[in-house]
Amino acid sequence: MIIKKLELKDFRNYENLELEFSRGTNIIYGDNAQGKTNILEAIFMSATTKSHKGSRDKEVIRFGQTAAHIRSIIERDGAEYKLDMQLDAGRNKALALDGQRIRKAADYLGRLNAVFFSPEDLGIVKNGPSERRRFIDLELCQLDGTYLYNLARYNRMLQQRNKMLRDIYEHPDYKPLLEVQDDQMTDYACKVIELRESFIRDLNEIIGPVHNKLTGGREELRIYYEPNCRADEYGSRLNAVRDRDMLLKQTSIGPQKDDFSFIVKNVSDSKESDLRKYGSQGQQRTASLALKLSEIELVKKAKGENPVLLLDDVLSELDSGRQNYLLDTIGDIQTIITCTGYDEFVNHRFEINRLFRVVSGHAMQENQK
Repeated sequence: MIIKKLELKDFRNYENLELEFSRGTNIIYGDNAQGKTNILEAIFMSATTKSHKGSRDKEVIRFGQTAAHIRSIIERDGAEYKLDMQLDAGRNKALALDGQRIRKAADYLGRLNAVFFSPEDLGIVKNGPSERRRFIDLELCQLDGTYLYNLARYNRMLQQRNKMLRDIYEHPDYKPLLEVQDDQMTDYACKVIELRESFIRDLNEIIGPVHNKLTGGREELRIYYEPNCRADEYGSRLNAVRDRDMLLKQTSIGPQKDDFSFIVKNVSDSKESDLRKYGSQGQQRTASLALKLSEIELVKKAKGENPVLLLDDVLSELDSGRQNYLLDTIGDIQTIITCTGYDEFVNHRFEINRLFRVVSGHAMQENQK
């Protein structure tokens, strides 16, 4: 799986952009705030329909314009496909495959798989639970169309329920409707919880050995899913808290409150600790790197081919040992790397296949020095 070409119109600071990528290693360099990350963001949106930053669609449209367009030409299994995404302020995004409109995002996702790794991702372990939920949601949406379907419907019903909880004070007759809605919401919530549980099981099979190698065999890592409510208890719990929710005017339980813990065991003495609470910065960074490397392996396992790897100025944040491990992992994966200075890569051990320089929203291919 590779991305052959990217075309942007009125996306972020790009009026028009066309880039053709090598199937190997692509370097995009330039000063800060020139638009390097925007290129990776566009590729990631082609894969997931979402910004890695959590930005709303209207926020990626170039200032002064009303719409943006992303087109990706991809190759997988020897065939070429064209992915189009139209982003209009105040309207739902429009998706197309080979010129044919796609009505459901689930039918679009999975055509292109991308793993995005940025300095901000080094904080997944220590930051708030919303970042960990977002990581898992973005990955599962790429890998499993049923997850996207159930998550989207749960979130929609959650919004509707919260609105009804706010309105029910003035309209007590809404209460029977709330009970009916809760039954419907339970089905979607349980499926989200069960798919997250399955994802963590699959992830643990991969991340343990990866983390063990990163630490030179000194530590073992395991991720634990901490559901706010178990699937087999959700319906009864939602019923039990209904009166309290009406007082609070918001839903107090559900997948929107889930979290995940990273537990590391010291091999020498078998002592365990929660990295989120007690891990050093180095341990947290190692766990975050292991998480991203495991993401690559998950895609390989699920799709039978490599994802596109997007590295946003992350190598400068890693020490030489972690850099070397990451670069060893790249192998035959198409990789697109942003950095502020091309020279910092000269002495690294991988071959640069294509080089681009970005200046003020213009990207130009350059000959390698």
